[in-house]
Amino acid sequence: MNYGQKLTAIDLYSGSGAVTQALKDAGFRVLAAVDFDEVACKTYRANHPRVKLVETDITSLTAETLAKVASIPNTIDLLVVCAPCQPFSSQTKNKGNDPRARLILESTRFIRAFSPEMVFFENVPGLANSPLVEELRGELENIGYQLSAPMIHNAADFGVPQRRARCLMVAAKGNNAIAAFSNANSSTRVVRRTVRETIGKLPMLSNGEVDPADPLHFAAKHSILAIERLKHIPADGGSRKSLPAHLTLKCHTDPNKFSDVYGRLKWDDVAPTLTTGCTDVTKGRFAHPVANRALSLREAALLQTFPNRYKFVGNKTQIARQIGNAVPVRMMKHLAKSLSKVMEMNGTGTGKGK
Repeated sequence: MNYGQKLTAIDLYSGSGAVTQALKDAGFRVLAAVDFDEVACKTYRANHPRVKLVETDITSLTAETLAKVASIPNTIDLLVVCAPCQPFSSQTKNKGNDPRARLILESTRFIRAFSPEMVFFENVPGLANSPLVEELRGELENIGYQLSAPMIHNAADFGVPQRRARCLMVAAKGNNAIAAFSNANSSTRVVRRTVRETIGKLPMLSNGEVDPADPLHFAAKHSILAIERLKHIPADGGSRKSLPAHLTLKCHTDPNKFSDVYGRLKWDDVAPTLTTGCTDVTKGRFAHPVANRALSLREAALLQTFPNRYKFVGNKTQIARQIGNAVPVRMMKHLAKSLSKVMEMNGTGTGKGK
C-alpha cells in the first residue's frame, strides 16, 4: 500500500450511486461504475460527475473496454459487486428461472482483468442458499481467490435506521484478509438510529402538501378512502388490525398475508425494510408514524441513509425504485472502512489513483 494515496475501487451494478457515495465517504477513489438502468444512471451522474460511468449491459462489456474508457490501471484495490437482488428475494416467484441470477458471475471477468486486492459482494439473504455461491467460489479459485462463507448482517447494526438483512461475502487472494474482515464485522456494532432521529425534524406534511424547500419531501395525495383508513391506524407503530370491518379489504382479512399493509412506522425504533414500494401504504408498513400519509421520497431516502444533498432523477415511481433498490449508504461506508483497514493491516492495496 502506498500510504497517503487513496485506495481505488470499481462499482459494478452501481444503480443510483449509493455504494459509490459510501466508498467516497470512506476515502476511496472510485475509478469506474457500470449499470444498465437509464434513469438510475442519470441520478448517478448528477451526484458523481467525476466518476466514469459506463451505461451498458454488463454481459456485453469487456474488461478491456472498461479499462480503456475509464483509464483503469493494471491493478485496483477493491471491486464491489451488488448484482440485482430480485432473483434471490424471498418475494420472488419461480426462483431459478430469472436470468439475472447469473449476473453475479460476470464479476469474475473483471476480477481476472483488474486483480483487486479484495472483492466485496452484497445481496439479499436468499443468495446464501443459492447454488450460484459454490459456482462463484469455484470460478474464483480458478483465478487465485478465496471466497468467504456468506455472512448475514442487519443494516441496523451499522447505524442504518432500518431492519434490513443482507448477505455479505468477501473474496481475496488469501484467507488472512477474509478472516480479518469477518472478525471485524462480527464484533463491531454502532449505536442504532431511530426513525425519529432520522426524519423527525422534517416539516410535518399533510395529504398532498409539498415542502417548498425540498421537492422530494412531498406527501402523496391519498384518496378519501385511504385517508379514512389511515385515521383509524393508531399512531407510532399501529397496524391495519385496528381498521373497522367496513374499511377492511377482503384480501386483508387473513392475518398471515400482507400483515404490514397500512402499518405505521414507530418513532423510536428502526424502520422496516424499505422496498421499491416504500412510498405506498398499500405495499407495506410505509405510513408516517403520526401523519395520515405515506412516507415522502426524502424521508425514504434518509431512512436509506442517503445524504440530505443527494439528487434523484425521474418520476415518483422511478425514484422510489432507486431508493428501495439501494445499498444503505451508512452500512456500506462502515464496511468500506473495514475493508480499508484490512488491506492496511495486511500491507496490501495498490494505493493508485492519487
